[in-house]
Amino acid sequence: MTEQKTAIVTGASRGIGHGVAERFRDLGWRVITVSRQALPVECPWHAEQNTHVELDLSDLDQITKTVDALRPLLGGSKLHALINNAGISPKGPGGERVNSLTTDLKVWQEMYNTNFYAPLILTRGFAQELSSAKGSVVNLCSIAGYRVHPFAGAAYATSKAALAALTREMAADMAPMGVRVNAIAPGEINTSILSPGTQMIVDNNIPMRRLGEVSEVVDLIEFLCSSKASYITGAEIAIDGGQRV
Repeated sequence: MTEQKTAIVTGASRGIGHGVAERFRDLGWRVITVSRQALPVECPWHAEQNTHVELDLSDLDQITKTVDALRPLLGGSKLHALINNAGISPKGPGGERVNSLTTDLKVWQEMYNTNFYAPLILTRGFAQELSSAKGSVVNLCSIAGYRVHPFAGAAYATSKAALAALTREMAADMAPMGVRVNAIAPGEINTSILSPGTQMIVDNNIPMRRLGEVSEVVDLIEFLCSSKASYITGAEIAIDGGQRV
């Protein structure tokens, strides 16, 4: 009998995270989701038991409880994939970018809790379950992690840059355990959280002259969690239509 694979996906109530959860379920995986919001009622599995935990990863106390909350849902099974997708990027009152000089320190801390400490704590917390499965970790970084972005703020950008560095460190630390750790760095992806003015970036800064689609990002995540990527670890792969160049 073929072993059913298990994945944990954070930030799964919408956007890329929700797309990942849908894809892996379609592939026959058992998917356990985490988000600070309830799953939308139109989500096919919103009413299922023992598949979702509602926690706010911007709160460090809640992050430290997440592993304990999720472990019973695993039920002693292996963990084949951990997708650290949850992320927050606050804007100013008019939707403008918040910079390094004016962003409140509380916002900095909440940003780092969600974008950096949550992936660290979850990956460390499930290291043994990942090792047992020879599993894969995928961290969601950002194009803002390596260039000043017109909409993503300083705290968001630096937290994503830190996550990229953490990906390399954890890849080195976990390789002897049989666990691969990679990151992807999306550019402008067609989700509900796009900032006003994104079309200007598409027209002037993206060689492919279009937004990326959630399905294209999910394709890359699926690949990194598959045996086809068995010799890839410690990588950060841009998926941005050429925006980096």
